[in-house]
Amino acid sequence: MQENNHLLDVLTRKGVLLNVSVRYWRATKKLTAEDLGLDPESVEKRLFSLGHKNLIPRGSLQSFALIESRSHALVDACTFPFLNGLGHFLPNTRLEETMGKLAKLEQEFMAEKDVFLGRYSEMRALGLAEWREAATRLVGDPERLVEKIEESFPTPERMERSFGFTTQLFQISVPDGFSMDQISLDEQQDIIRAREQAVQEAAQRIHRGVESFVSDCVASLREQTATLCEEMLDSMKSGKTGVHQKTLNRLVKFIDEFKSLNFVGDVELEAQLNRVRQEFLTRPAEQYRDSAFYRGKLQSGLQSLADTAREMTRQDNRQLVEQFGQLGRRKLHIDAEPLAEPGFGERQDDALMMKAG
Repeated sequence: MQENNHLLDVLTRKGVLLNVSVRYWRATKKLTAEDLGLDPESVEKRLFSLGHKNLIPRGSLQSFALIESRSHALVDACTFPFLNGLGHFLPNTRLEETMGKLAKLEQEFMAEKDVFLGRYSEMRALGLAEWREAATRLVGDPERLVEKIEESFPTPERMERSFGFTTQLFQISVPDGFSMDQISLDEQQDIIRAREQAVQEAAQRIHRGVESFVSDCVASLREQTATLCEEMLDSMKSGKTGVHQKTLNRLVKFIDEFKSLNFVGDVELEAQLNRVRQEFLTRPAEQYRDSAFYRGKLQSGLQSLADTAREMTRQDNRQLVEQFGQLGRRKLHIDAEPLAEPGFGERQDDALMMKAG
């Protein structure tokens, strides 16, 4: 248990949990049989589904969908999923860059929201006109359907609350337990024991999950390395150009990103990546296309890196996880040292974390 305490200590200093929520009006209405003037009992639900229908043309919200997609892609690229979706772990080395990009996406979102709300009354009128025309052709009581559609459009005042771009940072911690002053005098001892037991069980689950999480992060980066090398080899064999500079640049970018995501300290794989970079990524793609010798060396090097990374993925990461946890033993010493100037350095991390509670 003490080792796991160290593991959680160092993890909270190496990064934060990130949660990004993008919310916007989806402009859909779930039609019922009554909306269409049909008898609900006569509708064969096993074969027939009414489903959700667009209140306005789908393209009107495409910009919001794109920003949402880019936001999720950014989070996925810079973080590791933490404890079955509890959050996304963002290493401190990617914190400033990621928050800056999210801030720009939020600005884009808010600008699109202002444009949309400015045109909302116009789009609402156009949408109702299209529905009125369609209802006349589709149902026997078009006014009933149009009335239901009209009710589904929020008022301009309510529409404002349907949009939001929220970024939250959290720090995970183990429950400390319940002090006696939190429990009223008339509570029984068995309630106190039940609460204390719940705290202990929660702490144990968190510790087990943290150990598994760190191991999974190591395996994930190793698997990504192997996959990238294999994709590069396939591209060289199937592409008309052979060795393309964009293909080499993918690996250069991956190595740079690996260093910022390698919060656990996988020095073995980092050394392998640095070796490949020095040996194969200093030449331009043109030299590989012009020389069968160098091209063969490149392909052999990529295959070797893929095989090595794949083999490392299957290895037991326990020793690496334990080494990572040993850093937690230095926590008291680090906390006792004077703080450096404000910034994104490791000793400033706690100031950047909002403790979840």
